[in-house]
Amino acid sequence: MTEHPGFDALLASLLDRRGFGAPELADRAGLTPGEVRAVLAGDSPSEELLRLLGPALGFHAVDLFILARLAIPEDLAPLDATAAQAVGSTVAEAVRLSATLRRDLLRLTRSLPQQERCSGFAPKLLAPLDGGPGACVIRMLQYRNLNWSGMAHALGLLTPTYLSASTYGVIGSGRSELTPRLVTDCATLLGIDSCDLAALTGVHLTEAPLPLSPEAAETAALLWEMRRLSAAQAQDVCDVARA
Repeated sequence: MTEHPGFDALLASLLDRRGFGAPELADRAGLTPGEVRAVLAGDSPSEELLRLLGPALGFHAVDLFILARLAIPEDLAPLDATAAQAVGSTVAEAVRLSATLRRDLLRLTRSLPQQERCSGFAPKLLAPLDGGPGACVIRMLQYRNLNWSGMAHALGLLTPTYLSASTYGVIGSGRSELTPRLVTDCATLLGIDSCDLAALTGVHLTEAPLPLSPEAAETAALLWEMRRLSAAQAQDVCDVARA
């Protein structure tokens, strides 16, 4: 099983890939170079620092919390865990739409009002609990409000990866390796550059990934926007996609 490096090593790997150091990152994030260097030296990042690093690096903050293996603040979690089935179904429908209709669906999703959170978001535990790269990637997908079945269906439609739903639990628990192919395909669904995700998980890509298709990019954006919907809202979006 591949060991998961600390957040300091992951951040250093990403900065090396981007070709800039602590001063440049600090300037982009509104931090001091010393604050960034402290994290690169092994200090645990604070919640505030991760929230600032996210946009500076072009990442969603929740993904950095997952990579740092820290508790995820409630405001960064999906609104309604019971929306997962509708979210997965909407992704499946969106793939079949024309580019114009898919963009219309994305605009509709963004236009819906934010509702009050009724309960905490508690994704299915990865057992045995594991901090390896597989756990991080599967947790990122969970925080897009995808369950095992949703992951299997979405990845099977958007990418060459077609695995059983239970396999994603196995990968997340560290009982199966996170392969280069899976890193590339999960990056597609997460809306993350494949090489960036490889750097952050410590998985070496054996071949250069293909450019992300507009269809995949738009579907990943839709998946992200649906995180803030209630189950009823997500079902409404799914019904529109089917229509």
